[in-house]
Amino acid sequence: MHHPSAAPGVQAPHDKDYLRRLLAERNQAPANAAGIDAAIEQAFVRNVAILVLDMCGFSRITQSHGIIHFLAMIHQMEQAARPAIDGNGGEIIKQEADNLFAVFNTPGQALEAALDTLRALQAMNTVLPPERILNVSAGIGFSPTLVIAHQDLFGPEMNCACKLGEDIAGANEILLTEAAHADLPPGRYICDSARHQISGMDLNAHRFVHCLFERPLNFTR
Repeated sequence: MHHPSAAPGVQAPHDKDYLRRLLAERNQAPANAAGIDAAIEQAFVRNVAILVLDMCGFSRITQSHGIIHFLAMIHQMEQAARPAIDGNGGEIIKQEADNLFAVFNTPGQALEAALDTLRALQAMNTVLPPERILNVSAGIGFSPTLVIAHQDLFGPEMNCACKLGEDIAGANEILLTEAAHADLPPGRYICDSARHQISGMDLNAHRFVHCLFERPLNFTR
């Protein structure tokens, strides 16, 4: 089956229904897999930096204060993260429970968004009671990734960013994959390297330590 390219100036459809139709065609007509794969890549695959933010302390906080209390904290975290992501050129793809997923053109933008989020949360924490202190961990990856706008994203660096942000990074810690770290602008950031093993795979990561320049606060309201 022929899948025509979008006309000049017209964006190819990139919602989940379109992807499902293409995948159904691929399963029904394996001989056309190459052409269908090309159509999927044209519509969905983007070279992006992926930022995964994960709220810390879910089990402890919900056990002691209840799920509604934690949901209110998630809302506050989102209030801090959205302006930081927007101000650094990012696009929020989805939010699942206490996790937030965003994409950027470069790892530097993703790192700056994570740092701005931490700065905003630190400011919030100065006026919050102890039981509402907000902490997040962050993972950053970088690679061609299948992105369904405002819905989902898939790819090996997405998986790595999730493992770094959700499973390995501690509170207020930012970890980058090898690919994300390699694409950071030189001479601007100091990172430590470490090797982790999770889910049977070796994962080389770089932990952000500090900036080598004075950082402006990139927020949009």
